[in-house]
Amino acid sequence: MLRRLFFLFPDELHAQRVVNQLYSLNIPKRRIHAIARNVELKSLPPATQRQKNDTASRIERFMWRLNLVVFALAFIALVALIVFGEYIWAMISLAIMAATFIAGEQFVVHVPNVHLTEFIEALSDGEILLIIDVPSSQVDDIESFMRHKYPEAVISGVSWSTDAFGL
Repeated sequence: MLRRLFFLFPDELHAQRVVNQLYSLNIPKRRIHAIARNVELKSLPPATQRQKNDTASRIERFMWRLNLVVFALAFIALVALIVFGEYIWAMISLAIMAATFIAGEQFVVHVPNVHLTEFIEALSDGEILLIIDVPSSQVDDIESFMRHKYPEAVISGVSWSTDAFGL
């Protein structure tokens, strides 16, 4: 799984300078995406439609709700099975509850989470959102690079990403 870094730039010229530098740092073009509203991007690599629609956020919400439903159903089954004295099945239900709890806790605690809804105001003001997908090991290097070479860039968060499905 990749980490998705978000940076806001005041205009396309500033963002293009950064993109050129990122190419020289061996960041592939397919891992750099730009989103803007009310501004036509001429020279920046565009984001996919799924990235613009924040499909990853929808998938996260669906998976979280599914996790809660499975936990609730397992809890109801646990109570019913204890009442009817089916202790072995109750233990299985308890194991399902533990698995959903641990999976949810791991995702919430260990997977960073930033969504496009956090940038609506900046994008409406004509700023450019540059999204860079990098391995976890490069996150600190890229953020440090941006802080030192491009102070006009607003470091706006980290999220998860995957190469699959254009997310």
